[in-house]
This record gives sequence, structure tokens and C-alpha cells, in this order.
Amino acid sequence: MYYLLVSVSEGDREKHFPSIEKKYGEKMAYWFAIMAKLEGKKYPEQIAFLRENYGFSQSHANALVMYSRGSKSSTRHDSPAAYLKSIDAKQAKKLREIFKVITSKYPELELVIAWNQPMLKSGKEYVFGASVSTNHISIAPWGDVLKTFGPKFEKLEGVRVTKKTIAIPNDWEVDAKLIQSMIAARLKEIK
Repeated sequence: MYYLLVSVSEGDREKHFPSIEKKYGEKMAYWFAIMAKLEGKKYPEQIAFLRENYGFSQSHANALVMYSRGSKSSTRHDSPAAYLKSIDAKQAKKLREIFKVITSKYPELELVIAWNQPMLKSGKEYVFGASVSTNHISIAPWGDVLKTFGPKFEKLEGVRVTKKTIAIPNDWEVDAKLIQSMIAARLKEIK
């Protein structure tokens, strides 16, 4: 999944406005007037209204609704450091440990924010991402890596493997060899 940059920053909701005008045949002033009539409605109701009555896609409806609610950008974190400051200190420490295990062996990988989460990239390709929930940390190897490594993680106590992520307990003892092997497999996949 890649974002097309249109003379505004990546997370700006306004980047959708030209395509909204083109696809749905009205200027943004019209759509803002529609949203003014929907003021006070819940988010799902506003989204459903746009989708059912005007055929909006989910992304266009979300951009218009969120912009109308005052959220001009979907970007919440300017940097990985800002992301880590925004989460629980113990989880931040564990994520730093995981990323250090990876970047110590693969220093060429770039740590960035994408989809409001820290991600490691090799050139234009994503390699690994992470996010946090209250009770666990989700790590996400990209590509087909999870097919090979998911079963290895499932054998570990307290670990849950889903379709695209591996949920590890907050106090998980980082298995450097396993994590680095996963990264090696992804890098091999994209070369």
C-alpha cells in the first residue's frame, strides 16, 4: 500500500478533495454544506449517509467526515520518537529493544512512520512494523514472512498469531535470532 503525494503532505485529508469533486460531481463547498447538516451525528452515521446517498468510497467518506470534524490530517506522529513518547513507557522500551535487534544487524533499514506506526523500510519496500495495544505489542513482518515464521511464534508462550500480525506480551523476552531471521527472509523476498 503506497500513498500518492499530491502537493500536500502524506496525511492531509485535503489530498482527497480533487478526486471527491471529480468523482461525485460537486465542489467541496457543496460537500461541506452536506456535512453541516449532519453535524451532531455520530461518525458511523455520517459515513453511512455519504456512502448510501452519494456512493462515496470509504476513504473519501472518511476524509470528508474527519476533515469536517476538525481533523485536517490523518498523521498523528511526526517521527518514530514521537510515537514512542506517546505510548506506555514499558512498551516503548520493548519496541526500542526490538528495533535495535533488527537495526544492529541491518543498519541500512530506515525507521519511519507509516499508517501512524513505526515501520522499517528498505528503499521503497516495507520490511517490518509494530504497534501497541493495552495488553500486547503487535509486530508485523511484511510479505509472505508470516507464513513461515507464524508457526514458530505460535509455539511461544503468550504469543498469538493472527492473519497479518504477531501479538506478543508486553514482557516478551525478545528472541533476537528469530526476529533477525524473519527480517532476513523479508529482505530476501524483496531482492
